[in-house]
Amino acid sequence: MASTEKKKKSGSSREKVRPAGFPTREQVVDFIATSDQPAGKREIAKAFGLKGQEKIALKALLKDMADEGLIDIGPARAFHKMGGVPKVTVLRIVDVDDTTLIATPERWEAEGQPAPRLRVVERGKRGALTIGDRILARTEEAGRGWVAHPMKKLAKASEELLGVVEEGEGGKLWLRPVDKRIRRDTPISDVGTAKKGDLVLAEPVGRPPRITARVTDILGDPFAPRSFSLIAIHKHGIPHVFSERVEEEAVSASKLALHEEKREDLRHLPIVAIDPVDARDHDDAVWAAPDDDPGNAGGYKAIVAIADVSYYVRPGSALDREARKRGNSVYFPDLVVPMLPHQLSSDMCSLRAGEDRAAMACHLVVDAAGKVKSWRFSRAVIRVAAVLAYEDAQAAIDGEKPIDLLEPALKPLWACWALLRKARDKREPLALDLPERRVVLDEFGKIVSVAVRERLDAHMLIEDYMIAANVAAAKALEQKKAPVMYRVHEPPSRDKLVALKDYLATFDIEFALGQVVKPSTFNRLIERVGEAEEKPQIMTQILRSQTQAYYTPSNMGHFGLALGSYAHFTSPIRRYADLLVHRALVGAYGLELPAPKGGVIPERSSLSGEDMENMGRVGEMISQHERRAMEAERETIDRYVAAFLAAHVGDLVEARITGVQSFGFFATVEGLGGDGLVPVSTLGDERFFHDEAGRALEGVESGDRYTVGQRLQLRLVEADPINGALRFELPDALPQRPSFRKDRARPGIKRGRPGNIRHIGAKRGKHRR
Repeated sequence: MASTEKKKKSGSSREKVRPAGFPTREQVVDFIATSDQPAGKREIAKAFGLKGQEKIALKALLKDMADEGLIDIGPARAFHKMGGVPKVTVLRIVDVDDTTLIATPERWEAEGQPAPRLRVVERGKRGALTIGDRILARTEEAGRGWVAHPMKKLAKASEELLGVVEEGEGGKLWLRPVDKRIRRDTPISDVGTAKKGDLVLAEPVGRPPRITARVTDILGDPFAPRSFSLIAIHKHGIPHVFSERVEEEAVSASKLALHEEKREDLRHLPIVAIDPVDARDHDDAVWAAPDDDPGNAGGYKAIVAIADVSYYVRPGSALDREARKRGNSVYFPDLVVPMLPHQLSSDMCSLRAGEDRAAMACHLVVDAAGKVKSWRFSRAVIRVAAVLAYEDAQAAIDGEKPIDLLEPALKPLWACWALLRKARDKREPLALDLPERRVVLDEFGKIVSVAVRERLDAHMLIEDYMIAANVAAAKALEQKKAPVMYRVHEPPSRDKLVALKDYLATFDIEFALGQVVKPSTFNRLIERVGEAEEKPQIMTQILRSQTQAYYTPSNMGHFGLALGSYAHFTSPIRRYADLLVHRALVGAYGLELPAPKGGVIPERSSLSGEDMENMGRVGEMISQHERRAMEAERETIDRYVAAFLAAHVGDLVEARITGVQSFGFFATVEGLGGDGLVPVSTLGDERFFHDEAGRALEGVESGDRYTVGQRLQLRLVEADPINGALRFELPDALPQRPSFRKDRARPGIKRGRPGNIRHIGAKRGKHRR
């Protein structure tokens, strides 16, 4: 009591010396809370007309109020109500609630109070923001919570740093980044309990140019099994842990009755699933048989059965919100980050052999010309006869491996596919057969091999059945004027076509810009190239000229597949877009089943009103999540390739030049992938011209020319598994700095253009061909 009285006297005595008309604590707090801009000392003084000594008194008052917990200081020395949020502040988007992005203050220092979660209200063009983004936002209280109005998307440069602790000269610690695009190490000012060699998360401290790193989390040994995937998960902010509530709901959903009596019973059919040998889940199975309808002589009936995920994952459920937040499963060589918990993704929704499973069946009628004459959809119960690897199915059809299902299942599937392929060939979709890398690991997570995945007829067969079902789903929904989440692939932009024309000119290949560009245009181009040495890089460049496919409720066709209407229907275990298409089919065709009892699982499995209202926003979000997954998967494979090649440092490898810059050229190891740099400083003492148009480096005296697509032998001098980077030199190059070792220090690398390079602009380069 005495101490309280003493504090009151202290506060009142200080206020006695303040000028008349000076604002009270309540007035200051009210002004800060209602101001529509950041309220710093200057703004407060101006609002109350304070001058001279009054400003000094205001400074003391604000200090007192901060000490008493009434206000707190925010960015740019602005004040805000304690426990509140600054009017303008930096936020990080951390979650999505249905379709509303949720953000929290990047800095939150209110002791004993959890950081507030603000609803992000986007204006104008939507879809520019996603989980992990940083924004400068104006904030305001709304009802019982806070909302944020984005003003500017901030660069990610000041985000958490992910890297490995290394020791340099004199015992100084450095953070080596895992992102190979970051070319400088960062000195560590606070290592905490991390040790040399640890993979850590750190935050940048200070201001340029004196930025240091403060370690915030220790992730462990970067060379341990699964660490390469862990790096990608943390770098890209991929959600990888299911909450207890979501796990519990998955268990409850997996126990739902199948309602066999209300489903079409297809258990008597020899339906088979054909998947990669290392598949973690099986969400599609196929069946075909000759059509016994006299009106379809020579035609076939086919069924594409897809796991009925919409029956288990319903609108408004915790499972649904989590699946939307993830957007898709992410597949790494050593693990999968599933869109749905294990109880569903690899158990109840996985079409296992010999077990009754709920399915959404797409029934197709194919005529003798390969055209799909009709389709229908049903909720069914199936029992897969066998799950076959692509290689085993192919071996069986080629007569190299006996299998009981050859006559009843595989031969009819191949015969029906021969018809579907007729229609595909007539349609002439884009035919880019580019190799796909496959990393093979042993049971301990160690690399056994990195190889190009073989492309078999079995792969193309399943692909064509899936495309037929996807087209049928889109058209079936269009017939009912129901919402469709289309898979859209727009034609290439003119800018990309101009760039492709310039590139092809370096090979003396003409490409007319005035023509109507179709997928067949590029197919004819590839045919003209034939089996020339430069075919792989020309195909790669054609791929780069294409736009990126995305999800949207607005139909703009699929250029690459030469289709007018296309939706993803066949993988609802791993893609949220497919789940929405399933829900739309349930609603459009009256396929709802009896509601679950108990109230834990929502009643309906068709599209909700919220699903329909937010299709555009959801399409943008899941398209972003797909790009995030693709980048994370590609980077992880690059790290595995570098780890595999680390045992071959010093060896000569067959390589192909994939890119040329003023500072050197990039090359990839034939058959493995993984780009590495050949620095121009290792090409000899002569000067080199950078021929931008010709995409080449050319020696002034020797005339030696290094061009995109050129094959040559290179010596591997560095393979860094942490960031997936490789470095090469010419076989006869002078020794450079030492190759990668797990325990070596990394000296600083000199930046800037080497002394032996002279740049040629695009115009001048054209005359040097």
